[in-house]
Amino acid sequence: NKRPFHTIIPAFLTKEVNGKTVPQMSFGVMGGDMQPQGHLQTLLRMLVYQQQPQTACDAPRWKVNRDFSLDVEANMDPQTVKGLIERGHVLKKVDDPYMDFGSGQFIWRLSDRISDGYVAASDSRRDGLAAAY
Repeated sequence: NKRPFHTIIPAFLTKEVNGKTVPQMSFGVMGGDMQPQGHLQTLLRMLVYQQQPQTACDAPRWKVNRDFSLDVEANMDPQTVKGLIERGHVLKKVDDPYMDFGSGQFIWRLSDRISDGYVAASDSRRDGLAAAY
């Protein structure tokens, strides 16, 4: 009855262009229970708040634990932390995000009138690298 420490969840985002479904981004956040939470947090930052992939990847994260308490990274905005506490959340600041908040890699396809290329991002929480050749 053991669960794996972590698995890698690759994800693929598409969009509709002129009635066709085309690739937009390949990505993944690894880290056990943090995987779906990391996917959601980074996608919201990119799709709703229009952040660049690297900015979204490096942004402070939170994690909902099995007991519904929250872990937040130490660099989380103090006003956000205060607001969560005022709303009744039990939270703990985590100083070392290495194991607790997952790590992600992202390849975003640019496809507009100006450019047709890719933007890559690699999580600063690990020792990955986004490089092109």
